[in-house]
Amino acid sequence: MNRVFVLSSTKKPLMPCHPARARELLSAGRAAVYRAAPFTIILQDRVEGNVQPIEFKVDPGSKTTGIALVGDQLMGEL
Repeated sequence: MNRVFVLSSTKKPLMPCHPARARELLSAGRAAVYRAAPFTIILQDRVEGNVQPIEFKVDPGSKTTGIALVGDQLMGEL
């Protein structure tokens, strides 16, 4: 699943969003492109927000390097 990195207007990381949501924010003028690789947007009107614990993982392959965001989501108790 693809995700777009999101920064607040103070350049603090927020929760990643779906590419369609990023397109909506960009076309509405509420966000701007901060970096092209990895694609990151910066919100114009957001200073802070709630974040969940997420780890950034890197998979150094032989030809390409993979990156992943792994969330610590609690599954329902069995």
